[in-house]
Amino acid sequence: MKKISLLLFLSMCFVGFAQNKQLLYGFSEIPQSLQLNPGGQITNDWYIGIPFLSHIHANFGMTGLSIYDVFADDGTDFNTKLKSTIYAMKETDYFALNEQYDLFSGGFAFGNGFIKNKYLSFGMYQETNAFIYFPKDYAILAYEGNHDNINRIFDLSDLNVSAELLTVFHLGYNKKVNNKFTYGVRGKIYSSILDVKSINNKGTFVTTEGESNFLNHDFILDLELQTAGLKSFLDDENSDISQDMKTLISRAFFGGNLGVGVDIGFTYKLTEQWTLEASIQDIGFISYKKDVENFNLDGNLTYEGINPLFQESEEGQTAEEYWDAVATDFEDLFQVDTTYTKYKTARPIKFNAALQYAFGKKNNQECNCLQVEEDYQNRVGAHLFLMQRPKKPQTALTAFYYRNLFSNFGVKASYTLDSYSYTNLGLALSANISGLHFYVAADNLLKYQNLAKAQSVSLQLGFNYIFKNNEK
Repeated sequence: MKKISLLLFLSMCFVGFAQNKQLLYGFSEIPQSLQLNPGGQITNDWYIGIPFLSHIHANFGMTGLSIYDVFADDGTDFNTKLKSTIYAMKETDYFALNEQYDLFSGGFAFGNGFIKNKYLSFGMYQETNAFIYFPKDYAILAYEGNHDNINRIFDLSDLNVSAELLTVFHLGYNKKVNNKFTYGVRGKIYSSILDVKSINNKGTFVTTEGESNFLNHDFILDLELQTAGLKSFLDDENSDISQDMKTLISRAFFGGNLGVGVDIGFTYKLTEQWTLEASIQDIGFISYKKDVENFNLDGNLTYEGINPLFQESEEGQTAEEYWDAVATDFEDLFQVDTTYTKYKTARPIKFNAALQYAFGKKNNQECNCLQVEEDYQNRVGAHLFLMQRPKKPQTALTAFYYRNLFSNFGVKASYTLDSYSYTNLGLALSANISGLHFYVAADNLLKYQNLAKAQSVSLQLGFNYIFKNNEK
């Protein structure tokens, strides 16, 4: 039986609602934007994030359908909607969840004398990721059964799922080389708490007319499930919640499976008003050596024991006894190999790039002239996001507008085209009041009247204390 404490902990991690942070990227007034591009522009001398509140991010997305499509109370039969949804979706449609919050974070500028052209940032955050491709052939087989699908080959490689819970420790270095070019690098240590994945599956299932029985079932199998961090919880039935929590906390602080990674990025001012910035995140891997348990099912198997319909036998065999016998046959036929071989997983690489144009300098009311050293008050641009996925990259293209409404208060609006929607409007606000900084960002605003119709929802917010702003 699964551990109750583990399920509760995982539920707490998943209650927050893929990983594109288009509103945060390039928003230099928000210190956490530096985590997306270590070579981004910096507008503070130093800051400290309020522990557990400096960055909270939750995102959930699904392609091909929304919750409303299946569960809407519109008078249509549920089975009808379910069937149409199954056939409308593709095997490349997916469900993705990402939750992240900073446990602590901070950063400070330093340099030679009065010129502070270097910046060191650091922190630790917890992250949960889950990604599932829609297993279309499995869904059709489960919905229709195989009796009406004689000679149809079901593709078992449609099963592609991964889920993880980890913490990340990071240290970043940013250097402003000159007024045009800034670069940065961020090193990371991944401390995995739990990992489950089944992504390299192959095989087929086909039902044909049998000779010894009505139907013949042929399996060509090459299926694998890899886990790390689960075995000890599932095996130890005598542990209590406090002991399980200590284990989870220990794994969060280097006591689990470890990995390393790096982010790189830059900002380059093409002209006074045109700026290009780009970054690559999570070039790295995690090596799973502790508490590993893998399950393999492979081989070419044939089974003729299932009749299309159960009938009471002359000997008085009941339906329960019949299916118990079938289950025993399947257990004998499908021998699952359990191994404890360590494995290594590359992190899903993310790429961001943005081109923006700044305009509209603030007017000096005393002399009715433009302030030469003031920032431009407006920025418009485009942002490209790419993320590595098992079947094809996840992509998003965003157009954005930024406005500095008044001192220490900025607004960013966005329109995003991605796999989820063509009507994704977002808005981000950043305010700094006497050093206390707050920001909030949300997208898919048009769907907030009925979130069940939304194919993706994303929310970010945080609190920091910024000690001093750089004077431009």
